[in-house]
Amino acid sequence: MTRKQRKKPSFAEVIRLIKKAGLREGTVLKAGEIKEVPLEELNSRLRQLLNIYESAKNSRDMIFFVMYDIENNKVRTHIAKFLIRKGCIRLQKSVFIAQKPRPVFDELHTTLKEVQDMYDNEDSIMFLPVSTDEVHAMKVIGRNISFEMITESKNTLIF
Repeated sequence: MTRKQRKKPSFAEVIRLIKKAGLREGTVLKAGEIKEVPLEELNSRLRQLLNIYESAKNSRDMIFFVMYDIENNKVRTHIAKFLIRKGCIRLQKSVFIAQKPRPVFDELHTTLKEVQDMYDNEDSIMFLPVSTDEVHAMKVIGRNISFEMITESKNTLIF
């Protein structure tokens, strides 16, 4: 079988291989051993959030947050890359938002639950569905940002 013909392992299989290679509780990695997924600029993340905000009005997809607290650097990095590949938008280092059909939500949940069950840990991963009303009521605080000004109704004052 040539390299091109080999089936790419699933995310869960990759984590299983990592575990088999020595992922244990208390495994400490030295700085530089694992490349963290870089966080995009705040303006870029807000643009992506605005796209979800705008498309939520006419979409039947569900909107949900994925948040995690994962101690192991290697597992955390793999999960972040997995969520990005699946089209989730990274809002903060451990907070993602997505607008996907229910089957994708279920697939993400099932896969990450399987990963969570693979090794002894005190980690947590939370999936939080939100309604479009709650997305519209979202407030963002940041340097030189007025998310509310962008998302609220536009009023024109004529003198």
